[in-house]
Amino acid sequence: MPNKSISRNILVVEDDRDIAHLLELHLRDIAFDVIVTHDGQTGLELASKGEFDLIILDLMLPNLDGLEICRRLRGNAVHTPILMLTAKSSELDRVLGLELGADDYLTKPFSVKELQARVKAIMRRIQLSTMTQNGELSDNIRVHDLLIEPASRTVSIADRKVDLTATEFDLLLHFARNPGRVYSRTQLLDMVWGYGHDGYEHTVNSHINRLRKKIERNPADADYILTVWGVGYKFAEFDSDQSAA
Repeated sequence: MPNKSISRNILVVEDDRDIAHLLELHLRDIAFDVIVTHDGQTGLELASKGEFDLIILDLMLPNLDGLEICRRLRGNAVHTPILMLTAKSSELDRVLGLELGADDYLTKPFSVKELQARVKAIMRRIQLSTMTQNGELSDNIRVHDLLIEPASRTVSIADRKVDLTATEFDLLLHFARNPGRVYSRTQLLDMVWGYGHDGYEHTVNSHINRLRKKIERNPADADYILTVWGVGYKFAEFDSDQSAA
């Protein structure tokens, strides 16, 4: 039996029963409580209750596909982290899933060790978020019109609340705590997502694009999250008398 003191709740939405069983088995091996459903509509209904710490979501599902589930959850402000399961040939679907608000993806076939490492990385981010909400690392950050409040995990632009997913918030907070420092995509994967595997740069690119759409006046000419061509990204440094508005 899992140790309840460290167990977290995971919803697995996967129509391939063999894969779903393997996911459940290996997640329970590392002390997680797992609920499995094989149907998209049921998965959406369970996920919408907000009772899970992570949703592992296959893209190809009966009744309601994974992309639509992701779209509806984010549209209804359900920010539970989503780890998508995709086929090697479905690069467009991976990008679409990330653009719709998925936090990460795994490409089938994947190893048990990679699955477990990816889930543990997401849970570490959740733990860090909990520390912040409990008063640790909780100093607010204001950069002109942008206000980041770690304790409540809220962001606003000119007093207008910005709706971010958990990973979007973590990425923005990491940037804002390190203004002027340039990060490669691999470094961001390691520091924000908790791993640095080659081939997952789409994850970073999609989150940067979504963040810019939500916090920038003009995403094509960003004020806050800047591209450093040939290297990566950085958060702008502002002088005390300089304004991003």
